[in-house]
Amino acid sequence: MTTLDALTITKLSVGPMDNNAYLLRCKATGASLMIDAANDASELLELCGGALDAVVTTHQHADHWQALDEVVEATGARTYAGRLDASGIPVDTQVLVDDGDIIQFGEIGLEAIHLVGHTPGSIALLYNDPAGHPHLFTGDCLFPGGPGRTTNPTEFASLMGGLEEKVFGRLPDETVVYPGHGKDTTLGKERSSIPEWRTRGW
Repeated sequence: MTTLDALTITKLSVGPMDNNAYLLRCKATGASLMIDAANDASELLELCGGALDAVVTTHQHADHWQALDEVVEATGARTYAGRLDASGIPVDTQVLVDDGDIIQFGEIGLEAIHLVGHTPGSIALLYNDPAGHPHLFTGDCLFPGGPGRTTNPTEFASLMGGLEEKVFGRLPDETVVYPGHGKDTTLGKERSSIPEWRTRGW
């Protein structure tokens, strides 16, 4: 668990693809939000204590929403997803999210950053901690060692352009990156590798 002044972040790896699910809890109000109800509904419900205000699905790939239906059914959580990916998620998205939208739970706001390439509607979620450094939940758009998977040069160029403009071009090196799979990293650890990613094309 990561404990910030106003927020706690708990990470759980679930399912056969080791997806990361994140539970964020507002310390002032107890309101909670889950990022990617990816798999193992029983584990996720245990993690949140059976109470959840919101679930955000970062993108439409099936390994990121396998437990969404059960989690929402059990908790009544409000569902959020990127506007252009919602149709690919077989659970009703109650709030369609666009670039720059703020997802609010308790006293915490997460800014959606729309990144096109891994999927058309992928969103990263930014918590800009007023008492510290930013925290960025990137789904499958950015990992330690490179951007997320794309299937052609156009998608790769789009994703890299979005990452360079909206993420690396805007946020400081201290920004903690929480990916959809694997270990956390920081923008500072990854920044110097951008030219290498560009050259190799993935």
